[in-house]
Amino acid sequence: MNQASFEDGLRAELSRLAKAGLLRRLVTTSVGSGDSVVMDGKSVVDLSSNDYLGLSRHPLLKRAAMEAIDKYGVGARASRLMSGNFHLYDQLEEAIASLKGTEASLVFGSGYLCNLSVISGLVGPSHCIVMDKLCHASIVDGALLSRARIIRFPHNDLEYLEGILKRKRQDYKGVLIVAESLYSMDGDFAPVNELVALGRKYNALVMVDEAHALGVFGKRGEGLIAQDSQEKPDLIIGTFGKALGSYGAFCATSKVIKDFLINKARGLIYSTALPPGTLAANIEAVNLVAKLTDARQKVLEIADDFRDFVQGELCLATRGKSQIVPLILKEVSEVVALEAFLKEHHILAKAIRPPTVPKDSPRIRFSFCAHHGRDTLHLIKKVLREFFKKGQNS
Repeated sequence: MNQASFEDGLRAELSRLAKAGLLRRLVTTSVGSGDSVVMDGKSVVDLSSNDYLGLSRHPLLKRAAMEAIDKYGVGARASRLMSGNFHLYDQLEEAIASLKGTEASLVFGSGYLCNLSVISGLVGPSHCIVMDKLCHASIVDGALLSRARIIRFPHNDLEYLEGILKRKRQDYKGVLIVAESLYSMDGDFAPVNELVALGRKYNALVMVDEAHALGVFGKRGEGLIAQDSQEKPDLIIGTFGKALGSYGAFCATSKVIKDFLINKARGLIYSTALPPGTLAANIEAVNLVAKLTDARQKVLEIADDFRDFVQGELCLATRGKSQIVPLILKEVSEVVALEAFLKEHHILAKAIRPPTVPKDSPRIRFSFCAHHGRDTLHLIKKVLREFFKKGQNS
């Protein structure tokens, strides 16, 4: 096959995606002021980001990053196992282990890389991975890369999960149960305590991804898995790229598992280390997050207000009790039209379509942050009323 014929096939698939309303494209943005960004030359209120506490532009994080760059340069120059393991990593991993209440933690280059590396490094063909059906793509890809047996259970269905464990546990050398504490497309929670209890009952490891809960929940922003919990998952995944405002990710776990992953997690072994400025910003974010009680409360209050509006006044489906509020419609064409309408009215909230979500529940995902005020909430409500009133009259 030559390049021309190969690209003909690619064009055909792109055309199919476009006709189905599933074509993705990159749009250049620049940071505006307050809660806005500039996109396609238009200032829009950003309700698509995960900067839940507004830390991406916090002066303390910026100063820490700039000081580290001035001292160490802009790049790590090597992988962590070569010469890229700056002492900043030690500080950051100690801070994370303290925040999460674990023996140790291990930092990776990104959330995707962390899940991919931890799962594929920890388990193999003699193991079984049992995961919630709504787990993130990075978890699915890590499971596929591991070559373990994969079984997916219906979302938060503990009875179904226990049935799997009863029937299958004895067939494998080990079992890894995987879930997310807060699901990013639904905004709902996993029953973490019950998952951990099932893991103990059936001698299975439990891994929980706290990417969207870290910073927003917990007395100190530690997430939904409390620092002083008596029973914790064996592996807790978190990211610095959402509520903590920077970049990178971590696995909080035991010292033994950390040492094993240093030797087996290919995404850590063969990746250049994070830049010093990023590590310094991450340290500052972890130290700062415990103090942001008011910001956490504000985010959840404004999200609750909007969720009540969607369910009450608009009579539309939504889920969860978090800072993430999905507005679920029936057709892809509806969510695409609503995304365009919102943008026309200076609101950026993205249409989430298959395969990211099931075919029968495309949605607009509203993601609330501490820098969103009551004026923003009033604007969103006004625009949504206009859109759905227009739809009823057409």
